[in-house]
Amino acid sequence: MWIYEKKLQYPVRVGKCDIRMARYLSEQYGGADGELAAALRYMNQRYTIPDKVIGVLNDISTEEFAHLEMIATMIYKLTKDASVCELEEAGLGPHFAAHDHALFYNNASGVPFTAAYIQAKGDPLADLYEDIAAEEKARATYQWLIDMTDDVDLQDSLKFLREREIVHALRFKEAVQIIIDDRNQKRVF
Repeated sequence: MWIYEKKLQYPVRVGKCDIRMARYLSEQYGGADGELAAALRYMNQRYTIPDKVIGVLNDISTEEFAHLEMIATMIYKLTKDASVCELEEAGLGPHFAAHDHALFYNNASGVPFTAAYIQAKGDPLADLYEDIAAEEKARATYQWLIDMTDDVDLQDSLKFLREREIVHALRFKEAVQIIIDDRNQKRVF
């Protein structure tokens, strides 16, 4: 199903060590509206969606995994040179105690990822409207993250991700219209 290219979807550069920002970015790594939740949500929903739009869910789910890889790279680069003392000062002491410098799927408050974040109703329109909302929430979060850093290199990657969320929302809106049009089509038996 996938062909993995050993490169990021978009280059990730950071201008400085910024543990505080890494902590905030973990919201998009393991939070309710983050990339992992989105990827798993869409991959799961594809099994109860009409054939005409399965590809949209499959494509966007795959891309969300690429975004997850970018977020992980950002967090790693922002913290790789941090001392234990600096991690503690940024509120990451408990994380370090449990995971050292390893990434772990949790949100910015340290709450671990849970499958409860993944929504699937089984109704194509309900699921797609949920997906549109998820993309809009991710877009808003990326904007807030952009506003929270003065690192222009990091902002560049975050802007790319923000724009992709907009594209995903548009693609889901198109899928909604395809399903509505299909339901409204006169059937002759």
